[in-house]
Amino acid sequence: MRKFFKTFITLFLAFALLLTGMPHSKATASLGIKDVVIDLNVPQVTREVKDNKINLNALHVYEDGHFMLASENLTWKSSNKNVASVKEGLVTLSGHNGKTFISVGDDRYNDRISIQYKGNQGEILIEKEKGTRYDLIGNARKHMTMEEKVGQMLMPDFRTWKGSNVTKMNDEIAQLVKQYHLGGVILFRENTVTAEQTTKLISAYQDATEKYGLLISVDQEGGIVTRLQFGTDFPGNMALGASRSEEVAGKVGKAIGEELNAVGINMNFGPDLDVNNNPDNPVIGVRSFGESPELVAKLGKAYIKGLHETGTAATAKHFPGHGDTATDSHLGLPEVPHDIDRLKKVELYPFQQAMNAGIDAVMTAHVTFPKIDNTKAISKKDGTEIAVPATLSHKVLTGLMRESMGFKGVIVTDAMNMQAIVDHFGPVDAAVRAVKAGTDILLMPVGLELVANGLYDAVKSGDISEGRIDQSVERILTLKLNRSIVKAEVEKSLDEKITNAIKVARSAEHLQVEKEAAAKSITLVKNNGVLPLKAATDDKIVVVGSSASVLTAQVKKHHQNVTVIDTTAPLSEQNLAIAKTAKYIIVGTNTSTVSGRLPSANLMKLANQVIEQTEASVIGVGIRNPYDVMAYPNVDAYLTQYGTKDVSFEASINTIFGVNKPTAKLPVTIYSQDGSVLYGFDHGLGY
Repeated sequence: MRKFFKTFITLFLAFALLLTGMPHSKATASLGIKDVVIDLNVPQVTREVKDNKINLNALHVYEDGHFMLASENLTWKSSNKNVASVKEGLVTLSGHNGKTFISVGDDRYNDRISIQYKGNQGEILIEKEKGTRYDLIGNARKHMTMEEKVGQMLMPDFRTWKGSNVTKMNDEIAQLVKQYHLGGVILFRENTVTAEQTTKLISAYQDATEKYGLLISVDQEGGIVTRLQFGTDFPGNMALGASRSEEVAGKVGKAIGEELNAVGINMNFGPDLDVNNNPDNPVIGVRSFGESPELVAKLGKAYIKGLHETGTAATAKHFPGHGDTATDSHLGLPEVPHDIDRLKKVELYPFQQAMNAGIDAVMTAHVTFPKIDNTKAISKKDGTEIAVPATLSHKVLTGLMRESMGFKGVIVTDAMNMQAIVDHFGPVDAAVRAVKAGTDILLMPVGLELVANGLYDAVKSGDISEGRIDQSVERILTLKLNRSIVKAEVEKSLDEKITNAIKVARSAEHLQVEKEAAAKSITLVKNNGVLPLKAATDDKIVVVGSSASVLTAQVKKHHQNVTVIDTTAPLSEQNLAIAKTAKYIIVGTNTSTVSGRLPSANLMKLANQVIEQTEASVIGVGIRNPYDVMAYPNVDAYLTQYGTKDVSFEASINTIFGVNKPTAKLPVTIYSQDGSVLYGFDHGLGY
């Protein structure tokens, strides 16, 4: 009778609310709440204490298993204010020894958690409440349909739609988010034009989700992989590697996280933890911190810590290591031939360190590792026998990463639309193989409907067990809870979000970090007494080669007698005559391929031409890869800046004129054309 009465009252209230004009979804949601829980009481959730502060969220748990950030009518209390105070979930420890219970309640439910401060031992002890009420993830999973579970594992891109860049939400994309219960999306430069526009787009994505917050991801590594059109252009990893500064790497990671977080991006596909010990690598290069596993691990952890401080999820890539390859995995299947002992010392070392430091996610590499997994497959492209890449390998993802290395976080594939995967395996077979191998998130599946239905069929047929899907859902929801990626009952106003996003993007503080990172990255590799440049007023400087006009603009801040020859080809007789009138020549070179830095390449012919056929002192600037000097070793002075952003050009020219004192060291070895060492790892000159 009591159950009947409760049901009657519930239906009556819902009907009454409808009559008063309240939206049905909100009425149903408010009536469906069955508990309030502090997120840190959930067994899988961890939270860092920083500056004696810890943030707690109150979650409303609903009868259908989903949970949301409780937003209104909450009362937070501390049982011992001498130990800690609490305001809207932010707990501030006073520094006094003792124990307090932090509690939260609405008008029906409440929860608490114990926090003890032991200052004399430097400990903060958090004691979680226990019980089945805190199995939020298990309860949510139990109520989800198979299609909802699979949806959490799909992360497509909507870079364009019907030939136009997606800069605002449309009804078709919103419908796909709902229809396939998507767990996340990835944004690209086409989607992120301004801070205001990006904030609106992301807010619309989150509005389109029905239950669980979306992972909004992006590749914002810094340097050559920078997706925000409006953000600060931080130097990339190799520049940070040259600085040798954990402090600077941490500042860059934090600033990137702040700019992402401000617009609503909650997951960064960075840092790149590949060890770039192959100068011929066409796809990693300056995206790596360097060739030393220890350096990559040290700076990678600092960068990750910075991201985490902003609440942004970090992703280490590309596991088990893409650094020692000479093939672009966007186009083919590279091979790393090393055995497990070598891999543990080099490629795997930074990943293991990141896992130990609490990295949220690891991205796989479309690279084959025959000494770990020699499994073969038949290529759908040409019927030949090919090796199975790490992304699709159970031995790599489950055997190595999960079982041997103990990684408990989220595994995300590299883009599934890359040729190395699509050509040889096809969209559905690749997706099924990746899930069976142990991946949790399929990034950029080729054909959302096709892949989703393929996975449904694989589960229904038993080819993939639902238990296997459940494991991934648990890890994804754990990540979302840990980084507070939970749909809120009442969101901040869009105007408030936009105001904050505009304030944070390219803030004065971030621009200072950008300048500091660039200045500390410039590596003076060679100097035959030419630098710092002390040019007299009448001394003519000629600037030539890559980005000559950009370099010239910076040179003119220091010296007015400057002529630019804007070409990357060997000089004509006329231009050579101009070059011969110079006392100093600055030649910029920018290469990303082996062929580009061969002495036979036009740009390198130009560099050697001005070295050999003029009386000027020639200063080379390696704009991107530091290896360019291999092709023109007889240059009088050479420095390298590891990136193409304006701030790096400014730092290079400031170094040439002695305004910036170079302190950086090479993060890689530069070889001669005959394979001997030209400049070793850790080499770097100063003034």
